[in-house]
This record gives sequence, structure tokens and C-alpha cells, in this order.
Amino acid sequence: MRRLLAVVAALVCLAACSTGQRVDLGGASGALVAAIAGEPDQLDPHKTSAYFSFEVLENVFDTLVEPDADLQMRPALARSWEVSPDQLTWTFRLRPGVTFHDGSPLTADDVVFSYRRIIDEQLTNADKFAAVTEVRAVDPLTVQLRVRQPTPNLLTNIGGFKGMAIVSRANVESGRIATHPVGTGPFAFASQRSGDSITLTANPDYWGGAPRIPGVTFRFISEASTALSALQAGEVDWTDSVPTQRVAQLRDDDSVHLAVTASNDYWYLALNEAHPPWNDVRARQAVAYGIDRDAIVQSTSYGTAVANQLAIPRGNPWYAPYDRYRHDPDTARRLLDEAGVGDVDLDMLVTSEYPETVTAAQVIADNLAPLGITVRIRTVDFATWLDEQNSGNFDMLMMGWLGNIDPDDFYYAQHHTNGSSNAQRFSDPEVDRLLDDGRVQTDPAARYEDYRRAATIIADKVSYLYLYNPSVIQAWTPALSGYEARRDGAVRFRTAVLGEDESS
Repeated sequence: MRRLLAVVAALVCLAACSTGQRVDLGGASGALVAAIAGEPDQLDPHKTSAYFSFEVLENVFDTLVEPDADLQMRPALARSWEVSPDQLTWTFRLRPGVTFHDGSPLTADDVVFSYRRIIDEQLTNADKFAAVTEVRAVDPLTVQLRVRQPTPNLLTNIGGFKGMAIVSRANVESGRIATHPVGTGPFAFASQRSGDSITLTANPDYWGGAPRIPGVTFRFISEASTALSALQAGEVDWTDSVPTQRVAQLRDDDSVHLAVTASNDYWYLALNEAHPPWNDVRARQAVAYGIDRDAIVQSTSYGTAVANQLAIPRGNPWYAPYDRYRHDPDTARRLLDEAGVGDVDLDMLVTSEYPETVTAAQVIADNLAPLGITVRIRTVDFATWLDEQNSGNFDMLMMGWLGNIDPDDFYYAQHHTNGSSNAQRFSDPEVDRLLDDGRVQTDPAARYEDYRRAATIIADKVSYLYLYNPSVIQAWTPALSGYEARRDGAVRFRTAVLGEDESS
């Protein structure tokens, strides 16, 4: 960052810029302005679980390995790796010459510190190290991970998303990582205006080659229609906040480039099993029959999403067919009667920063009202949503999981009894056994069967009530090239070019 002070100093103009203006990066041409739908809750990659945070952090931090466009794991900070014949020792060899944004060199000790921090402090993604027994630096550029059993998804665990970033010890110990992160990525953090924007500047020493734009400013625009209008007016260059009702029209609009990409994401309804009546599986199943998925898909996505009763979408190699539930109010009433559930008044937690949760909640409330279930929709900001979810202060909630790759990503943290994101308090011994076995099973066919059976039980017993798989929908100015929308939703501007590029 010290090497970029001349550029950073120019960013003081941000204080004088209105939200309707492009951000001036000190006269540097080609800077990109991206509109995202919400503000990051914080910028410590090991502690946040917010997608808005990772949209920014994808460009600031690196992992040892990372998924390519086809979601296959490729070298990143580690240039190569090898696995011992017994599958219990993974050896990673780091790229030489990599530096953090403050100029300090990346070494194996940084990797050990980053992983031990997650493990020892039991941070958000500690469960991804469940099989790891040792992390050690063999030499300054070699790291070894020992695991207690074969771990076929280890690469996905440590590289699937930036929650597993390699961080700077000094940045952590100073306490600044949450507000001024220092990484090794293509862009360095420059400044943040609360409620308005975050600005990054290009890292000229990035190991993957210096970015071809001088910086990125992420503006927080919660209303999708406002973000799209800003794009069409030339106030922003890129957004993933696109009104789904405008997709059909935008396909024929030459003033913007529209990308609608099939994703591995899913949206779900969760019923808190610590709160009656959801401790009775029949009551949960009643809701599964009581909702109209097709109506939810139409209202939230205008047909750009695909209804699904499991997490993993069709076309994914881990997809399994499942169609037990249909919109059947009569069956729903019978199950509620069997469970002894009379008229109930329950709250549903949603957030305006993910507008589809609000829209879906309204449809769900309309579906359940004739069954005697009155749904009070409680709309909060996303930081509050996370707090309420983590404390169990909800009867029902709707949200999505984004950026999943391995089947373990779809199921373990969410549905294992000891899963770190099992806010709905689901517990089933057979699901636990299958998910534990899936983590060690190296035979692909047997592993597929483990997850197929686990997913079936999860859906049968309504740990989550799966709703649909959305598309990744993004739009950008035709002047932007070198960027592609990804199935995992990762927003990477490292190869982006805006307008004329002198190096081309």
C-alpha cells in the first residue's frame, strides 16, 4: 500500500463526490465503478460470511488454490502440490516473490498463521479444517497439511472461496483487518465511505500480472432498478444488481452487455426446529406442501431461476433427481392436523439487501395463510439478519447459499448436527453418518451415493425447504472487456479492461 500512496492520496475527492457521480481516481483513466446491492458487514475474510464482503475481497485476497471458470481447482499462491500415497499428507509449494500490499513477503509462515487462526479461534470456516491434524512450514516456501483421513475435497475447502484467504499476521494483530485489509490480491484496499462505497487500487506487483485497470470502486446501491439506471446513464460500469423483470428487455438492449449464467447457488426456507411447531417433522412437511414454488420463482426471478427441491441444480455432476413435494394444500392441512397444529402466528426473517427474500416471503405468507399459519415478515439489514440467525432469534427465515462447488459445500455446514451454519437446529444420525463418510470417500460413485442419500433425507425431513436455483445475472458497459460472469458468482476484475487499453 505504501507504494500506492500517490494514487490513494487522490482518493480524497471521494468526500466531495455525490452518489450520482463517477468516482475520480486522481485522473487515472480506465478506473471501473461497480454497483453491488449491499455494504460488506466487515472485510476480515476469516470472519465474514456476507456475499457483499466477498464481492470485494475476491479482488483483495488470494488462496493457495482457486477455482477456474469450470470450477476446477487450479494453482494460485501455491504453484504446485502433491499428495502422499496414503492420502494423509498434502504438500504445497508456494510461488516465490509474492508480496502483501504493504510490501512484506509471503512465506509459508503466513499460510500456517492464517489456517491456525481459523482453526484455533473457531472462526466461520473452521469446519473446513475438520480433518486437518497439523499445519506446518517445511521451509519458507513449502507448507504441509496432515489430515486424519483421506480428504477428497481438501482443495475445494482451502480454495473454493476467499473465506480461506491467506492473511497478513501484522494486519490481524493490529486489529485493522476488518476495516483496512491487506492481502496479496490484484487490488489493494484504499478507502471506504460508510453507506456509500469502497475503493481499491491496482496492485502493480501482483503475482498474476498487474491489473489492466487502475482501480475499482464498489458502490452500494440497494435498489436494483437504481443500479441498472446508473449503468445505463454511465455512472457505473458493472452491476450484479439487475431487476429480473428487465432481463427479457435487456437481451435486446445494445447499450448494455447482459450475462445470464447458470449457477450452483440455491435459495431456501429454513424453519427453526428449536421453536414449536417446527420440532415436528409433519409441520415442516406441511409447509413443503403448502408453498407454491412456481409462484415463488416467477415472482422473484421472472422465470430466470429454476425451481428445485434439492440444493444442487440439474447439469451439475452431483445433481440427484427429487420431486416429493408439490403445491398441495389438502395434504398440508392433513399433516398440520396430524401434528396437532392449530392457528399459529410466526415471524419470518428476511433482509432488504437481498430483495428476493422479501418478495418470496410475501408469496409464502399468502400460501400459508389459508392453512392457519400467519407469517409476520420481519425485514432487517443484513448484519442484523446474520446476528438474528446466529442467535436463533427467528421462527422462519429465507436466504441463499452462493458459490458452492463440492457437494460438501452444499450440505455439511448446513445440515450436520455439528455444522457451523446449522441455524435451524436439524439433527439426524443417518445424515451425519453419510455426510461424514462423504468427506473421506475417494471413490466418486460411492461418494455420489452418500450425498444423494443424505440430500434425500434432508429434503424428506425438511431441514431446508429448497426453493430454486437462480442464475448469475450481471450487466456491464460494452466498453468493459476481459471480464466474465462465473457460475460460482465470484467477481474477478483482475483481467478486466475498460475502454481503450494501451497494452492491447
